[in-house]
Amino acid sequence: MSAVKHTADTLFQLAKARRSHYPLTKQLTISPSRIQELVNEATLHTPSSFNSQTTRAVVLLGAEHDKLWDMTAAILRDIVPEANWKPTGDKMAMFKGAAGTILFFDDEDVVRSMQAKFSVYADRFPPWAAQSNAMQQWLLWTALELEGLGANLQHYSPLIDQKVASTWGLPETWKLNAQLVFGGKVSEPGEKTFQPVEERVKVFGA
Repeated sequence: MSAVKHTADTLFQLAKARRSHYPLTKQLTISPSRIQELVNEATLHTPSSFNSQTTRAVVLLGAEHDKLWDMTAAILRDIVPEANWKPTGDKMAMFKGAAGTILFFDDEDVVRSMQAKFSVYADRFPPWAAQSNAMQQWLLWTALELEGLGANLQHYSPLIDQKVASTWGLPETWKLNAQLVFGGKVSEPGEKTFQPVEERVKVFGA
């Protein structure tokens, strides 16, 4: 029996399926063990410069997920003026209403070790680590979508970094990059608009 042959069109169909979903519910279409499997696979197979493998991930489900967004709300409450709080508070409640969050980190210990080992590229390893992290985020976001879940990507660093590290006992060298909130879909996203591709891509030598 011959293996199924895929083309790049298959990949782009999967890419087109990934969208931002707001709000989300606590209903999961897959098991927590399946979510961990997806995170493990993405962590193992996301590319990294010099095979440095700088990405780290933390999965928060149930009460641990709720704790993250209660904590984030409390931190923001001390910053956002009372008169402007309602939109921020509503947003925190929306994120808490989802089923889980994946936290993405770069391990700065590994970044520094690569800088020392390949000093000529020392200034490039931090952005390379961020690029690898972004690839893992996209891969997991797409994977969750294909498993029937919705997700949206958030960035509350560095405001929550210290509290996240102390709450879950994480190494000080893990630098938080982003938070992927996921859960059951409430509705389908609207039509996506694009800037003209002709203004964004140039080809020479064809």
